[in-house]
Amino acid sequence: MARKNKEYRCSSCGYRSPVELGRCPHCQAWNTLEEYVEVDAAPPTVSKASQGLAAAGIEHGWLGNLLRKGVGSASERDTATDDNSTDFVHSAADTASDDIAHKASDNIARTAATGVASRKQNTALSPEPDLRGADILPLTAVDKGREQRFSSGNDEFDRVLGGGFVKGSLVLVGGDPGIGKSTLLLQILGSARTDLPLLYICGEESPAQVRLRAARLGIDRASISLLPETEFERIAPIIARLQPSVVVVDSIQTAYSAAIDSVPGSISQVRDVAAGFLRLAKELDIAVVLVGHVTKEGSLAGPRVLEHMVDTVLYFEGDGNTSLRVIRARKNRFGATDEIGMFEMTDRGLLPVVNPSAALLEGRPLSVPGTVITSCIEGTRPVLVEIQALLSDSQFNVPQRMAQGLDRNRVVMLLAVMEKSLRAGLAQMDAFLNVVGGLTLREPSTDLAVCAAIASSLRGRPLRENMIVFGEIGLTGEIRAVSRARARVTEAVRLGFTTCVVPSQCRKAILDDQRSARTAATQTSTAAKTAAAKTTVAKTTADKAGSSASAEPLPDADLIFVDNINEALDVCLT
Repeated sequence: MARKNKEYRCSSCGYRSPVELGRCPHCQAWNTLEEYVEVDAAPPTVSKASQGLAAAGIEHGWLGNLLRKGVGSASERDTATDDNSTDFVHSAADTASDDIAHKASDNIARTAATGVASRKQNTALSPEPDLRGADILPLTAVDKGREQRFSSGNDEFDRVLGGGFVKGSLVLVGGDPGIGKSTLLLQILGSARTDLPLLYICGEESPAQVRLRAARLGIDRASISLLPETEFERIAPIIARLQPSVVVVDSIQTAYSAAIDSVPGSISQVRDVAAGFLRLAKELDIAVVLVGHVTKEGSLAGPRVLEHMVDTVLYFEGDGNTSLRVIRARKNRFGATDEIGMFEMTDRGLLPVVNPSAALLEGRPLSVPGTVITSCIEGTRPVLVEIQALLSDSQFNVPQRMAQGLDRNRVVMLLAVMEKSLRAGLAQMDAFLNVVGGLTLREPSTDLAVCAAIASSLRGRPLRENMIVFGEIGLTGEIRAVSRARARVTEAVRLGFTTCVVPSQCRKAILDDQRSARTAATQTSTAAKTAAAKTTVAKTTADKAGSSASAEPLPDADLIFVDNINEALDVCLT
């Protein structure tokens, strides 16, 4: 007698509960637990989960046989048939399939739907596993050369990836609807520096719609192929035969496996199909980019394991009221995390922003109370941003604290520090803060700038036009050191700022680097003068060598070192 098992699963994180709950205890999402009813068969030899994994190529399914037989090898790329498949016809509008893959997927789908599987059927559907095992390699025998990369043709995108696409990598790109994910990736395919084919799997748009977008962007590249397909069993053989250098899957939520008894976009579908694309990327040594949806809270939709499976997780951010877009690396096995790339949305698509600081400060108001310029580190480069504050008498019993682009909890903490240290009377005032340009600042080095903007708005005194402020503030009002202080000052001076209010604890780091840089430049200049006959030639050589050094001498700048919040605000507002 079959027995029904009822449970509730979270559609956001996959948490399982025997009872219905309004809020998921794991991811804290509301109204995401859905009812699932499973019928136990007697006795199942292969679980439904393992059937799904076999369909996605994790176990010894048809995908494993396809790759082991070498269907996707370079020597057979031009072969139209093999022993177990029919002819493949690949074009921008037509799709191809494999008879063996379809028969296996259909049988597995029927087995998953009924929940009854015999050992004989499983033997027919999942061929005998390869018992040879994997080769064991000593660590010292592995080639320690640099990973194989190729450029995407976009400097900002390459920066976020750590230097370009890595062969065999799986990249996940998420972002709000309409932010420009499909536009960016289509531009990447149009500019990728590779002679191999490029494949765009359009699961959300028709080929005609993609072609219209490409025409607007001026993309007319014959090596780009479109595949309007969402079934993984149809997609995998085509990728194995075509062997493109880059595959874009738009999106992972629309792709599905016919062997899994759930709707596209469900947890099991997203997990197992992503695992199949991961295996294709590793086995065929190609770069696969997955486009992911986000929830209304801004996190990636689907199971959390999806972010663990991929090599790189990129978030595409931006404010709908501005043309600036930011792509940020949250995870990167081949480069720096929290690296950002900046783009500007135009009628020609997304254009890289070469100088983010200048773009963010363009058109800023001068000599206006409540605005402060600070320097923060985004990834590996310093970026100057403007922080604005507005204080007003509260009309409510509980004053409002609103922050756009800043951590609201940290803003509340800084207001408490100012109230304690300055007796500023902020308890009965509303405070509104904003980071201009749509950036989201996460590092504590912006603390001093936030406090300076609040004090400037409170007292009605503007800061000097050529001043920047940065530093972390502790609960007792002390100002602590921040990382890469010298790089922040250098970027500020390069853009014309001559006064820098910095923590006293950064004095040694800035001045010691300054002395060592000047010493290195002097030694370089002396060597150049000795080797060259003319003074002008020697000076040119010294300048070139100094510009390529890791630490350049700081231009003339007024460095003001402060120890506590009272001293810092007095300096800023005088």
